[in-house]
Amino acid sequence: MKHPLADQFDGAAQILAEIDSRIPDTRDYRAETRATVDTYHPKRLQLVVAEIIDETATTKTFRLAGRDQVELPPFLAGQYVNVFIDGTSRPYAISSTPTQLDRYDLTVRRVPGGRVSNLLIDSAQIGQVLPTTGPMGTFHHNPLFHGDDVVFLAGGSGVVPAMSMIREIVDRDPDRTFHLIYGSRYASDVIFRAELDELAAQHPGITVDHVIAEPDADWTGATGFLTAGTIKALVGDLDGRMVYVCGPQALYPYALEQLTVLGHPRKRIRFEANGAPSDPTAQPHWPTGVDPTDEVTVTVGDTSFRTPRNRPLLDALEDNGIRPEAACRSGECSLCRVRIVKGEVHTAEEAKLRLSDNRFGYTHSCVAYPIGDVELDL
Repeated sequence: MKHPLADQFDGAAQILAEIDSRIPDTRDYRAETRATVDTYHPKRLQLVVAEIIDETATTKTFRLAGRDQVELPPFLAGQYVNVFIDGTSRPYAISSTPTQLDRYDLTVRRVPGGRVSNLLIDSAQIGQVLPTTGPMGTFHHNPLFHGDDVVFLAGGSGVVPAMSMIREIVDRDPDRTFHLIYGSRYASDVIFRAELDELAAQHPGITVDHVIAEPDADWTGATGFLTAGTIKALVGDLDGRMVYVCGPQALYPYALEQLTVLGHPRKRIRFEANGAPSDPTAQPHWPTGVDPTDEVTVTVGDTSFRTPRNRPLLDALEDNGIRPEAACRSGECSLCRVRIVKGEVHTAEEAKLRLSDNRFGYTHSCVAYPIGDVELDL
């Protein structure tokens, strides 16, 4: 359609004639854009277990490949995918390097009583198809903001994202320096020990220090916990370097306390989101006098069910066949966000809520606990 002001411009007739003579563009840009988004940010992947690698007595790496053998979506070292299995899901960090997109390696440690970790370790087989999300998560290295000289405090399976970062340094960035301080209970618990020690010996920019809490008689390295004194002895002055922390939940407040003793600023510490709180009642805003084991009624649409107060809403919903979208299960990604229509919930400190969520009654169901009878809108 000709614009009503077109005739006011010199040469408008010739330009309009040239436009009219063009071959119509019939490309479906909407479909092309959708295909690009789906390639790099898929909602679901169908990945095949191509190999299972025994790492320690309690840990295995599951090497997952695409069913069609094409490159998988790119990821940043430190990110995770969420694995869907047995009516629920769990996020697992990718331990492989982002330079090799023919696979994602997920390194899983057995959790006592853990529903998904035990199922994978005991039952997963080569050739099995595992649905996952695409890669996601904010716990990754950004050289612009984090610098090229970083320290990583890892506990247990918290070494997994560090392994991906180290492998990427080996493949891409020999000038970047990375100091891993890795705490384990026993020397036999150390995941990737041989590879970590070999890479540290071969690459001057990579330093790996193991700290064993309960050493045997043959151990000659650092012992105990990741105290301020141990960090100082191994790293020296932190000098404002970015410090990553990943491990069991108990490590996070402890590591923050030790780094604060060293005078390290909070803005230079990055914590990986790592699950719902083990005991929500220990948080100061849990209501006084409320028994966490008592059951309440949760209603979603025409469905109602009973659940204990101390069970996360997301878990309770999945137990009853209601499966909201989910990924991090740690209060960060917001995919499991629900609206509380009636009733009260305890939203754990781990929830990264929007500023408007409290105003409009939203919470993250993975770290929310029903205090009384509640009605939800999904």
